[in-house]
Amino acid sequence: MKNYNVTVNGVTYTVTVEEIGEVATTPAAPAAPASVPAPAPAPKAAPTPKAAPAPAGGEAVKAPMPGTILKMNVKVGDKIEKDDLVCILEAMKMENEIFAPTGGTVTAVNAPQGATVNTGDAIVTLA
Repeated sequence: MKNYNVTVNGVTYTVTVEEIGEVATTPAAPAAPASVPAPAPAPKAAPTPKAAPAPAGGEAVKAPMPGTILKMNVKVGDKIEKDDLVCILEAMKMENEIFAPTGGTVTAVNAPQGATVNTGDAIVTLA
């Protein structure tokens, strides 16, 4: 048997590991349980910007799946055509290109770079 200290999330635990092939010659006395310290509270994550709903009267480019806006390719006032690249959405470790369903002028960027979106959230609004 070997004893090791293992640190997980800043908390140190003492563990005993049995070596394979080791033959016990005498019955071992039960080890006293090591006191397990309470895990430290997880650090609070910085709030992520939430996607705002599309204003009334505008055509919204919506998120087809939940993910994070990795790169925003347009800004308010840009004139874009149908099928222009609007942004890169990272979902399930994949980079997904989001294209404009119609042409128009960008009137709002509802989900800036770094924002987390859900399926159906408006990413940008076109007029």
